[in-house]
Amino acid sequence: MNVLIIGSGGREHAVANALRKSPLLDRLFAAPGNDGLAAVAQSVALEVGDHGAVADFCRSNAIGLVVVGPEAPLVGGIVDDLERAGVACFGPTRAAARLEGSKAFTKVFCDEFNIPTAAWRGFSDAGAALAYVRAVGAPIVIKADGLAAGKGVTVAASLAEAEAAVISLFAGGHAEIVVEEFMIGEELSFFALCDGVNAIALPEAQDHKRVGDGDTGPNTGGMGAYSPAPILTDAMSARIMREIVAPTLAGMSRRGTPYRGVLFAGLMITRDGPRLIEFNVRFGDPEAEVILPRLEDDLLDLMVNAAAGRLPATPLRVKAETALCVVMAARGYPAAPRLGTLIAGVDGAAAPPGVTVHFAGVRRDGEGFVANGGRVLAVTALGRDVAEARARAYAAVASIDWPGGFYRRDIGWRAIKSTA
Repeated sequence: MNVLIIGSGGREHAVANALRKSPLLDRLFAAPGNDGLAAVAQSVALEVGDHGAVADFCRSNAIGLVVVGPEAPLVGGIVDDLERAGVACFGPTRAAARLEGSKAFTKVFCDEFNIPTAAWRGFSDAGAALAYVRAVGAPIVIKADGLAAGKGVTVAASLAEAEAAVISLFAGGHAEIVVEEFMIGEELSFFALCDGVNAIALPEAQDHKRVGDGDTGPNTGGMGAYSPAPILTDAMSARIMREIVAPTLAGMSRRGTPYRGVLFAGLMITRDGPRLIEFNVRFGDPEAEVILPRLEDDLLDLMVNAAAGRLPATPLRVKAETALCVVMAARGYPAAPRLGTLIAGVDGAAAPPGVTVHFAGVRRDGEGFVANGGRVLAVTALGRDVAEARARAYAAVASIDWPGGFYRRDIGWRAIKSTA
């Protein structure tokens, strides 16, 4: 089977690495890909927003499956258009992708199908939103309704911070925002493969969203992750499947928009149980870089069966090892990353067994790589436990010579603390 991956980041590199293990795979393409990902998937200069051009490429190259990485093409309906052209896709349709495309849609959906989540109000007027925030007080959570590349959320510790977030979102062109109750607990990234009716749990992960050590600074797309998460017991996993994933699949089917693909539930594990923070309709980044290296089953076979509505009922086989990923970002990220800085030592970093360097925002400049985005590299290591995986990942990071980059030095702190 020939496969086309849509996307250009570390997530797509992790997906490509997993697909290459499949005996079903013949040729692997990535559109647009990146210069580092090109080592495992042939880059294709396609305008992903031109769905007709993507369909033409698929027909010309006998593509058996398209795997859509990022959320924007999914929300834009690429699956609908490709399936109408006779091309099989792994990912939800435009209607099903509203679970990520609109926070307000998801909140209404949760209320309708009794999915536990934070109390909320939606606003299309800044004055009304500010009045509500002032009446409720802080801490409180302010979210952009639409896609915001992981940066549209403010967890406001003070009223002044909440007011500034409301004003900033409306001034930035967002027509609607969601204001939520501040939930207390521990965050968890939970993933399930879905075929429209059935779901199978994937390995879970915990992400580090804030840019600085000690979970300080603004939210980012993710500065690191690890899997497994000590907080997730078998009993809690079963409860999440029962209380959140199953009613979501049932509700989407009842609405006539069955959900196929990977469902990413961002959860708060509270003392009363799991509550939904938000849904994403694709693999997370950098979560993909730690959950997919632990997967022992054939990812391509699973994706084909999910797209066809025939997932097996058996649990997935997962390595007992821990995977930990450290994201290296360009200085200035997330506000204004500095592009064009030279990166050296990547090959040496990836040389030890169990270490993988996933490429994201890079381009080739002569014989080396330079930064071409905010999050540039995602360095993943496997280990017997989180301490060993962390030590190996940071040793690899230390061998990369990139004065123009930075990274958090405390990835995995919560798991280390929990284990201790």
